[in-house]
Amino acid sequence: MLLKSSLAIASPAGRSARLSVVIYHRVLAAPDARRPTLPDMARFDQQLHWLKTYFRVMPLEDAVRRLREGTLPSRAAAITFDDGYADNYTCALPVLQRHGLHATFFIATGYLDGGIMWNDALSHCIHSTRRDRVDASALGLGELDLGAGPGRYAALQRLNLSIKYLPFDQRQAAVEGLCQACGVDPPTDLMMSTGQLVALRAAGMGIGAHTVRHPILAQCDAQTAWREMSDGARWLQDALGEPVRLFAYPNGKPGADYLPEHVRMARELGFAAAFTTAMGAARASDDPYQLPRFLPWDRSRMAFGLRMLRNLRTGGRSESAESMPALQS
Repeated sequence: MLLKSSLAIASPAGRSARLSVVIYHRVLAAPDARRPTLPDMARFDQQLHWLKTYFRVMPLEDAVRRLREGTLPSRAAAITFDDGYADNYTCALPVLQRHGLHATFFIATGYLDGGIMWNDALSHCIHSTRRDRVDASALGLGELDLGAGPGRYAALQRLNLSIKYLPFDQRQAAVEGLCQACGVDPPTDLMMSTGQLVALRAAGMGIGAHTVRHPILAQCDAQTAWREMSDGARWLQDALGEPVRLFAYPNGKPGADYLPEHVRMARELGFAAAFTTAMGAARASDDPYQLPRFLPWDRSRMAFGLRMLRNLRTGGRSESAESMPALQS
């Protein structure tokens, strides 16, 4: 197969190897027209089949170690999930097990056992409200039309952009105010329970740290950033009874979401590696505390493979997952 041969050339074995790391967040039980960018179990099953066809899928920690040692096989890849959604356990895990594949799950510990992340609360209130308009004057957006279909999607996109880089407490307050204005209470079962997390690890999956509350580290003072990174890892270690050696920066865009000081923190906290959302495939010469990941979202086998090939050939780190279709999670 020509594409598979091209992937082998772009991702050889040994010292010149490149490691492709893909990111997921959620896997839905069934397609949801309100969240078209999120894979359901059938699409996830299809994408895992494509990954197995084109790549040698490995546990992430093993792959990183072998990348450093210069013993990585050709066409090496690893699968990751961010945040800690309950459907990672109920939907993604059974599909991974059916394919005999391993994934590493980066967990924001503060949202386990009934919590909800700001973007999910916002998405839920906009999609679920029966009101056709919402007052977003506090964010400088005036009154937003929540007409069916495109109107709600456009309003949600504008709200996401306005809220995302607010300081953490302001961001939380803005979302709480919008939920009240929409007359909607956020769900309490969106994220994993501690029991599901422990069972996920017992099933052989990898667990990594992703802070406590998923803040944008670049907007935190040094003490808060350190506490978020260290406390999240410590909580996971206590829950699992073993070291947690991998870390993923929340949002993960270099220079915007995390800074060099957070790279130093990841190293000083003893993580073996840390991951961004910059596109590209990792080389042995890359900083192990700024390894790239990306999300292939294509719906055909050929397009999926070609995007993976393009990612292998990405030389710089200027692109990021932020340039991909918005995740309506």
